Amino acid sequence: MSRPFDHFVMFAEMRTGSNFLEANLNAFASVTCHGEAFNPHFIGYPNRTEILGVTEAERNADPARLIATIRDRTEGIGGFRYFHDHDPRVFDMVVDDPRCAKIVLTRNPVDSYVSWKIAQSTGQWKLTDVRRRKEEAVEFDTAEFEAHLEALQAFQVRLMNALQRSGQTAFYVAYEDLQDVAVMNGIAQFLGIEDRLERLDQSLKRQNPAPVEEKVTNFAGMEQALARLDRFNLSRTPNFEPRRGAAVPSYVAAAEAKLMYLPVRSGPEDAVRAWMAALDGVAEDQLRDRLSQKELRQWKRRNPGHRSFTVLRHPVARINAAFCERILDTGAGSLSEIRRILRQKYKLPIPGQGPGADWDAAQHRTALMAFLDFVKANLAGQTNIRNDPSWATQAATVEGFGQFALPDMVVREEEMADWLPALAASAGVKDAPRPAILPDTGPVPLADVYDAELEAKVADVYQRDYMIFGYGPWKG
Repeated sequence: MSRPFDHFVMFAEMRTGSNFLEANLNAFASVTCHGEAFNPHFIGYPNRTEILGVTEAERNADPARLIATIRDRTEGIGGFRYFHDHDPRVFDMVVDDPRCAKIVLTRNPVDSYVSWKIAQSTGQWKLTDVRRRKEEAVEFDTAEFEAHLEALQAFQVRLMNALQRSGQTAFYVAYEDLQDVAVMNGIAQFLGIEDRLERLDQSLKRQNPAPVEEKVTNFAGMEQALARLDRFNLSRTPNFEPRRGAAVPSYVAAAEAKLMYLPVRSGPEDAVRAWMAALDGVAEDQLRDRLSQKELRQWKRRNPGHRSFTVLRHPVARINAAFCERILDTGAGSLSEIRRILRQKYKLPIPGQGPGADWDAAQHRTALMAFLDFVKANLAGQTNIRNDPSWATQAATVEGFGQFALPDMVVREEEMADWLPALAASAGVKDAPRPAILPDTGPVPLADVYDAELEAKVADVYQRDYMIFGYGPWKG
């Protein structure tokens, strides 16, 4: 009797017990899990250079080749672990294949987040000898956790919907099930293999067995932060988690005025926040942000006549801002890991420690043009790096708003000095100030690198934004 599957994928995340599950899958004689085969930072495991003869460069060029190699050249049944930030091209390849078994490992997001923070702090990611266990309490960062939760939930919903649409099912395993040998043997039954385990592989030890209140330095603050979230979402299995798409925690409500700002990343966020604070004569830290969906609904009910808006930026100015703030710069807000990969693997011509005094317009233009080549491939799903909101199309971002609430007004940056005071007046704010259009803060003025060739390249990458929003050439 033939097996129901040719290969498998384990959908998991960092600190969910995936190393332990992999070790026990590999304890079956006819099962081989090849680690994080599509991690953008390495292939399979750190310090490895290939899987079954397929190198990291060959994998990056053709991920389907590695999938086929794992499927066809592994003795017994082969598979790999896949996390939400792994090569996005692989997701559809495995989810759409009914001959690929899906194992979904989940863990309470609070526990996985705290475990991740401890591992980051101690540098200990695996434990085989309890005598070498490193203990350390960490601080719970509310904004960081909410971003962690949003990313996990969005991915789990995407996975669930893909399986539903294709009529497939998955084998779900909770972190708490990992110590049950019967569950491991159930996975073997699911995969269609005859092997069974008598006992679990205990070479890997649980690293942080203490209660969470002993692992977090600000436990009271964590409880208060979590009270804002729907607690029932924190431990539910993926097929019951709520659909979340809109980036609600990024929305900004005025301190008193009935106005809500839906930011587009790499847009004029600083200028808009300053204007919203000026409306009510308050400091910017008194604006209301990082709202949950429940809190946003409550705000809307308490503020009849409220208005919401977003502000777009010309694609040329926006991609330059994304490049300067997220990639070229190395300070707060920069994407250090993506920056490293772009320098090392995509040969982006930028300095290792950020631009110095000798960074000139010619260097900036060359690097920006090279970054645009990457962004074009990234938006087309042809890279193994995530599509970051900083350079996602503005059209896609506005569509994402619609999953919760569309803005009442979509304003262009160059016109916001006229339109935003009018919008404020419609929400009952008299004599609203005009927002300032802040100057370009990059190391080189955009005007010094802009020309028809750059305009044409940006228009090619962001055809959708130019078409939907009617953009013409950048006018500075």
